[in-house]
Order: sequence, then C-alpha cells, then structure tokens
Amino acid sequence: MAIPGIAPYSLPGRPDVPEARVDWALDTDRCALLIHDMQKYFIDAYDKTAEPLSTALANIQAIRAACARASIPVIYTMQPGDQHPSRRGILADFWGVGLTTGRDTEVVEELAPIESDIQVTKWRYSAFQRTDLRQLLGHFGRDQLIVTGVYTHMGCMLSAADAFMNDVAPFLVADATADFSRDEHLMALDYTAKRCGKVTVTDDVVAAIEAGAHPALSNAALSNPVAASLDVAAKGR
Repeated sequence: MAIPGIAPYSLPGRPDVPEARVDWALDTDRCALLIHDMQKYFIDAYDKTAEPLSTALANIQAIRAACARASIPVIYTMQPGDQHPSRRGILADFWGVGLTTGRDTEVVEELAPIESDIQVTKWRYSAFQRTDLRQLLGHFGRDQLIVTGVYTHMGCMLSAADAFMNDVAPFLVADATADFSRDEHLMALDYTAKRCGKVTVTDDVVAAIEAGAHPALSNAALSNPVAASLDVAAKGR
C-alpha cells in the first residue's frame, strides 16, 4: 500500500526547539550526516511545493552542501524494493509490502547521492537495525550523527535513540526533517531532547560546520580520518 497523502503543516523551527539537557557541540572532525529515507516512495506523500517538505528539503540540501565542503561523511539510508516476506516480516502488518524496485527506491533528485556518499540498505525504522551503520561510523572515526530526512517521529527519532544507545551523539535537525503531522513532529523533538539527543536547526548546524571546517582537508581525509586529524594538529602548531 502507498503512504497516504500528508497534509501540509507549518514546519517547526527555532522557537519550537525544546530546551537541551546536554551541552554537546557539533564537531566537524567527529560528525557524519544521515539523510534518512528520502526516497520517492516516502516523499510522494507530500506536496513538495508546500511545508513541511519545501523547507525541509532545502535545508537538507544546505546541510549536505556544508558537509561536502568540510569533507564530512554523508550517509543515506535506502530501503530496497520488492522485499521478501522473510525480510519484511511484521513491518508488513503495518505498512503492507512496501516499495517496489525502480522509481520507489530512488532518492529524490534534489538529494541524489554522488559517488563519495555512503548508502546503507535499511530494513526497519531505525537506521542502526540490521545494518552496519555503527561499524561505518567507527571506521570513519565518527561519534556524532546529524539526523535529517523522514519521518521525524519514526525512523529519525528512533535512529537518534539507537545512536544514543551506541554511544553516538545524535543531533536531530528540527527543520531538516518532515513528518506525518506537526503534532507528531513536535513529539519527536520533545522526546529526543529529553531522552537521547540534542535538537537543533539548520542554520546552527551549517554555522557550526563552517566554523569548524579545516580548509586544508581534502576528500582524501574521509578514507583516513586519523591521519587527517594528525595533519590538522601539525598545521596548528
């Protein structure tokens, strides 16, 4: 069954960010960007010309561009099409058979992955369940995760919670995610801020990345983050 149409709603922004319980600061040497489930199957439910998606999509693009400039790893979750019933499991009881192979599985054109981006095949709400996401983050020396995409109160919130339970600090971006409704969106922000992460906004994420970016780093740093950090330290002496 297709995802039912989602009515437009006002995207939460800075005034809606709950008070933080942690004083975490985003660090360009420690973070990765998660672009969660931005596949056409899920995005077709929205009017792309209206909020929340019109603004959320532009904000994800802005964060992705900032990460590219700073050589921060960009990770996509992508559910496969035509999932075998043994893989789909009881998810089918809630959502039917899910995506079909082809257009459904494609990421929206505005965020199409490039060769250097990492694609994780995803099977459940959380990006960490039945995937190697935690191992990938460890490989790149990353223990912070910027969470963007859809849907805020499902995969995004639960990925943030799973990140926390894996000692990865999640930064859930309030205005770079979209949900079924404003109430559910706000609920996800509130839960994350109270229990497992820091809620932030796009402007602050981009500013933190730009403030911490190392101009001397190239994309080669992604393949050897330890050597890159030593190089930065040496240049600072």
